[in-house]
Amino acid sequence: MISSLAVRSSRHGVHPAVPDAAFARPRPRPGRWIAAAAALLLAAMALHALCDNPVFRWDVVRTYFTSHVIVQGLLTTLWLTAVALVAGFSLGTVLAVMRLSGNPVLSALSFGYTWLFRSVPMLVQLLFWYNLSLLYPRLSLGVPFGPAFVRFPTGHLIGGFAAAVIGLTLHEAGQAAEIVRAGILSVDRGQTEAAQALGLSRARTLRRIVLPQAMRAILPPAGSQVIGLIKGTSIVSVIAVQDLLFATQLVYNRNYLVVPLLLVATLWYLVLTTVLSVLQHYLERFFGAHRSPR
Repeated sequence: MISSLAVRSSRHGVHPAVPDAAFARPRPRPGRWIAAAAALLLAAMALHALCDNPVFRWDVVRTYFTSHVIVQGLLTTLWLTAVALVAGFSLGTVLAVMRLSGNPVLSALSFGYTWLFRSVPMLVQLLFWYNLSLLYPRLSLGVPFGPAFVRFPTGHLIGGFAAAVIGLTLHEAGQAAEIVRAGILSVDRGQTEAAQALGLSRARTLRRIVLPQAMRAILPPAGSQVIGLIKGTSIVSVIAVQDLLFATQLVYNRNYLVVPLLLVATLWYLVLTTVLSVLQHYLERFFGAHRSPR
């Protein structure tokens, strides 16, 4: 006996065996459309409130968006981000390798550094570096635990800008160490063993074999960390470093247009994070293209 699912009557044309469920229409889900309509309505209301509120003063936003003082603060923010990113991830990579080494002393030192700088808030670190002269009025160079050859005061050694660079770099290194370590651990150990069997040194194996493969696991959290870093640079305004936020504060302290100037800073941060997100997307695609074929 031929099942009714196998063929249909020749009067209506012959069809291959297809379950009845394949011809069924999807069940209507009005809840989805109601939720979508409610979300669109709320978004439209928020956009209308944003554009219609006279307090935002969009004419002031346009005037100051590319003003000289704002652009100077933007360049300072970009410079701080670049220095902290390069120096922090370079130091973080060294710390990650130390943590994974067989030397217990190096591993313990790397763990202690990561634990300390990930535990202390960045603001506290910046304030410590900015007030280094209160902790150590003088620094000296000489024989360890012996006589000092050179002594110099620390009162003018570290200003606000230097404290910002040191604090951001050391904090970023602690975060980057864990990101790089997780990426290295994601690479199959057989890759390292095969490279060592071919006679490659440990340093070359790490540089040519392990790290390129680890980049697929490193890039997503590293991209998020960089976006967090470029926003986190705004905290240096508390030690009078003229970054983007501090530049807007200088302007609205003179004209008292607080909300429009804060909108200027907000729009610039949106632009920067959007560019970094797009760059992260293409970098992930680039390194993802080097995966082995299935």
